[in-house]
Amino acid sequence: MDTKKPANIDEYIGAFPNDVQEILEKVRATIQKAAPDAKEKISYSMPAFEQNGIVVYFAAFKNHIGLYALPSGHEAFREELSKYKSGKGSVQFPLDQPMPYDLINKIVKFRVKENLEKAKKK
Repeated sequence: MDTKKPANIDEYIGAFPNDVQEILEKVRATIQKAAPDAKEKISYSMPAFEQNGIVVYFAAFKNHIGLYALPSGHEAFREELSKYKSGKGSVQFPLDQPMPYDLINKIVKFRVKENLEKAKKK
């Protein structure tokens, strides 16, 4: 990947090999569909979607796609995510396995709803 910070998600995705670009575009489209009002941005040098705060980040690595739905998004789907390597607020989807787009969709919808509820309380 380029060492220059990407200005937008298109630049970020464009820095990867074609096969990884295809997966990243599908992840992006899945997030866009689940969070149609979210705005795209680059944050911490990763693609991010923001709606009443960060909904989710995603990033590509040598052997996996990382999804960062903050601790709450991972906690809510702990059982479904248990077969993947994960941390407190991250999960790794191996590139040599099918991407769980349905699960990504559910996590993103959960995070949008959570952010909306937090925004209403403010």
